[in-house]
Amino acid sequence: MSSTDTPTAGPANATLLIVEDEPKIARLMADYLESHHFAPTLLDHGDAVLPWLEEHAPALVLLDLMLPGRDGLTLCRDIRQRWPRLPVIMVTAKVEEVDRLLGLEMGADDYICKPFSPREVVARVKAVLRRSQAALQAPEPVAAPVVLNDDGWQALAGDRDLGLTAVEFQLLRVMMNAPGRIFSREQLMDHMYRDNRIVSERTVDSHIKKLRKKITEALPEQEIIRSVYGVGYKYQPEG
Repeated sequence: MSSTDTPTAGPANATLLIVEDEPKIARLMADYLESHHFAPTLLDHGDAVLPWLEEHAPALVLLDLMLPGRDGLTLCRDIRQRWPRLPVIMVTAKVEEVDRLLGLEMGADDYICKPFSPREVVARVKAVLRRSQAALQAPEPVAAPVVLNDDGWQALAGDRDLGLTAVEFQLLRVMMNAPGRIFSREQLMDHMYRDNRIVSERTVDSHIKKLRKKITEALPEQEIIRSVYGVGYKYQPEG
């Protein structure tokens, strides 16, 4: 190790979970993270992850995409549902999966593509932990007016099911996962129709109109989907 590789102090021996079934890669990550004052634990099977997390509280999870047993995408989704503030960095050799890893379906905090540099692993771990700590110190968010249940494809306002169609649910989920972001009609169509079918922008407007009507019936005092003239739509609850 050269002088430029001298470890800098990590967050006070923070515990990290590395889920990787290739022993050489797992050991490489663990050794380098240990040299930077992290305390990694190794698991090599997807089915072992959730039981381990039930008993431990790591600062971050490094999660391989392709695993025996439960795969990385499924695990990332499950972790997001059960431990929403636990940072997850996905490790993948499948570059085409990056949008899914970081985006609307799984919500990973970051990703690392194989082959990678050990320095990159440390840098990304530190960056994600910094963002995580900043989020923990932020004020508690106000309860969302609408809550999504991905397993049942339900959108709930309080205890009331909005009765959304599959397309309406997907449309709402896209916007709710990026509050305040303005989505063009074309961007929304890309998320609504993954089979690349040709639809008009009026189709999006029609779905938005129906979605707004259902939300207004349940929440008459709130406008949570807003139009931005000439641009598109955004999810932005009042308050």
